[in-house]
Amino acid sequence: MKNGEDIVLYRAKDGTITLDVRVEKETIWLDAHQMAKLFRRDRSVILRHVRNIFASKELAPESTCARIAQVAADGKTRQMDVFNLDVIIGVG
Repeated sequence: MKNGEDIVLYRAKDGTITLDVRVEKETIWLDAHQMAKLFRRDRSVILRHVRNIFASKELAPESTCARIAQVAADGKTRQMDVFNLDVIIGVG
């Protein structure tokens, strides 16, 4: 990909989990849907943890969260929050 971005595919040995991971700026980035799949939890649970991480000032959203444009299944472009490895670890 351009600008040093990569997408890496991870699959569990039994094939049950497959994740497309965005690698950029020396970290990985996942959205809440991907984290829900990774941790086998509902997306609302993931978002609650993320809000608590930011509310407690454990991490700053300015340095650990980014907004990207993503094309949805209906063909419309939507803005989506993605979270870096620090947030992923905090949620986990």
